[in-house]
Parts: sequence; C-alpha cells; structure tokens
Amino acid sequence: MKSVLFVCTGNICRSPSADGILRHLANAKGLALRIDSCGTHGYHIGEPPDHRSIETARAKGVDLSSLRARKLAPQDFEAFDILFAMDQGHMRILEQHCPPEYRHKLQMFLSDESDVPDPYYGSQQDFEHVFALCYKACQDILESEF
Repeated sequence: MKSVLFVCTGNICRSPSADGILRHLANAKGLALRIDSCGTHGYHIGEPPDHRSIETARAKGVDLSSLRARKLAPQDFEAFDILFAMDQGHMRILEQHCPPEYRHKLQMFLSDESDVPDPYYGSQQDFEHVFALCYKACQDILESEF
C-alpha cells in the first residue's frame, strides 16, 4: 500500500487539510492509501486541526475532525513513500533530518514547488484559499502518483 505524509509547522492547518482532502478523494476512487500528516514542531501535539480548517473542509464535504496533530518522527522517513513539504522552510527541515537514503522521498506539495501559505494568522478567506490549493494539489497527486 502506498503511503503519503504531509508536513507543515504545527500540523493544525495546512498538512491536516491536505491529509483530509487526499483521504476524501482516495476513498471516492476506492484507493487504499496510507495517509498521515505531521508538524516540524510539536506546538500542538494531540490537538485537532484549527477550527477554521475544520469548518472550511466541512463546508466542502471533507471531515478533518478525527485528525490529531503530531510531530515529525525519525521513523517517518522510512515508513512513508512520499513526504510532502508544504513550504520551502519545511523542506529545509526535512532535508536536515532525513537520512541520505530517503532523500528521494522528499517533495514539495505544490507541483510548481511554491509554498502553501500559512493561514493561521489570516482570515477565513485565507483558509478557503489554502483549502482550494490543497484540493487541486491532491487531485494532481492522485492522477500522477497513483
């Protein structure tokens, strides 16, 4: 079974949105994938996604409510087939911690390698924008990777 890990800072906005969206899309296509998300920092371990992420996703038919934040673990580099960084800063952290034999698994989430902006200090519109970016990127991932 293919496995995917989405990585952002605190694992409460961007990466759980991508996690929930990819689960939703994979389930709709009947694909069996192992999907998870985590943060580079342990600020919110055990917490659900930000309520604005949950509400934005729910309005689009995607349920994030069961997800809980966790921090990137050393074993994630071996355990997952692809680790998607949500921005260049996350990619640098992944590259610093990734054993050389797993570097080929690291990818930027957006196909043009641009950053998914952090909506945490923004408005509801920022969360809507992030959801739209994540949705399109997850559709692209399913078409190209699986």
